[in-house]
Amino acid sequence: MNQHFSDTRKVMPLRPDGSPDDDDRAEIGPTPLAYREWAEAGLECPNLDQMRRDRHARLVAGINARGYGGALFFDPLNIRFATDSTNMQLWNAHNPFRAVFIGADGHMVLYDYKGSANFLSDFNPCVSEVRGGAAMFYFVNGDKQVEDSHTFVGDIADLMAAHGGNRRIAIDKMAISGVHAFMEAGFTIEEGEELAERVRAIKGPDEVKALRCSIHSTEVACRLMEDAARPGMTENDIWAVMHAENIRRGGEWIECRLLTSGPRTNPWFQECGPRIVQNGEIVAYDTDLVGPYGMCCDMSRTFWVGDGEPTAEMKRLYRFAVDHIEENTALLAPGKSFKEITFSGHHLTPEFVDSRYSCKMHGVGLCDEWPMILYPEDWREGAFDHVLEPGMMLCVEALIGHKGGDFSIKLEDQVVITETGVERLSQYPWDARFL
Repeated sequence: MNQHFSDTRKVMPLRPDGSPDDDDRAEIGPTPLAYREWAEAGLECPNLDQMRRDRHARLVAGINARGYGGALFFDPLNIRFATDSTNMQLWNAHNPFRAVFIGADGHMVLYDYKGSANFLSDFNPCVSEVRGGAAMFYFVNGDKQVEDSHTFVGDIADLMAAHGGNRRIAIDKMAISGVHAFMEAGFTIEEGEELAERVRAIKGPDEVKALRCSIHSTEVACRLMEDAARPGMTENDIWAVMHAENIRRGGEWIECRLLTSGPRTNPWFQECGPRIVQNGEIVAYDTDLVGPYGMCCDMSRTFWVGDGEPTAEMKRLYRFAVDHIEENTALLAPGKSFKEITFSGHHLTPEFVDSRYSCKMHGVGLCDEWPMILYPEDWREGAFDHVLEPGMMLCVEALIGHKGGDFSIKLEDQVVITETGVERLSQYPWDARFL
């Protein structure tokens, strides 16, 4: 009797998120350490197949709701959202060799690095095909940039004719030569960032699960970093702990280097460096961390290092920062307008206004995202006339310090808007030594 492979093959076991338990795969993802910690914490992993199909459906719905024939994305985060595939993401951020086209009928074409074929995205059935040739930047195309741009636009024109039905295309970021080529070909270019940001703003159930997992891994990394922090370490020594622990759990990168100590906490937005942390000082940080599943945990804390205890003034500002976050979080509910949130809640007193953070709250998902909810001093009529909806995820900010002062207190929590109100997702505790 002839025996076929189908008679003896073994079914590939699956990981908790439905991905194949295969140690030789192109798809990146969480490590066994992360899965184990999530199970111990009682967290449910996302169903990745469902998450990818939901994202694809939301993009197609957004394209059709605006009457576009298709969308073309070059931003690596928009490509990740559409395809859930990665390829040298940071290099791609300043060398746009990748793109993704989604037609109004849902046909999705990933333009990837030549030679990559489809092995970097073949785990996602929503990707209809893989091509090359999206690069339109001088480093790669040289003095053939304009010619190559016209070739690429010709390819998109064929796709739009087959899968779009009109010449209105939404584009997020593109080389000037590509813009000219599309216009010369008779396309109407629409704003792709608005489309992508609005679609990404409302998280599906599996995205929320993925974010819970990423936040948990980040908080474990933060605890290990804070526990390791000692007087005599440099800021970089301390920051490196969190970076390493993120990678150990299948995290991907950290967008900023926002960890400073002592007097370098004011003004905020200095980046961590070689300064040696002294005994009895504060350290403040903002994670801006892209963790497992490419999901961002954007959380800030300020903690005490060494002996003694914070000064009375440090405690006063820390308490103000906690009140600022907790009272402003309590404002949040579906249907609340961004303007109402801006002008209500816990207000900064005059002594802290000049050193205020760039926003009161902001969206978060794969990275910091729309919306931006401003302080009253920064409100712009007509820029953010929208309301909160269930599934939006926000980071609630507090940067409390005096302009030219000796220190700043930086705190930030991550929350999700529910059908009835708001849920705090970040569970990392405040430093009791300040309270």
